[in-house]
Amino acid sequence: MDGKLSVIGTHVCTATDDLYLLVDFLNRNLKDKGVIFGLAKAPNQPGKMLLTLYRA
Repeated sequence: MDGKLSVIGTHVCTATDDLYLLVDFLNRNLKDKGVIFGLAKAPNQPGKMLLTLYRA
């Protein structure tokens, strides 16, 4: 990997207590496929999370 990530897609979803567990599971199991998931609070949207899918 050359350190560059390109965004494949994004999705805004409702925040849940265990959403980070899903992202961790996906990252652990799909890292060899060259994809990485990111999770952040959605800007200007209380109670929402921004899920981003990257190609490594």
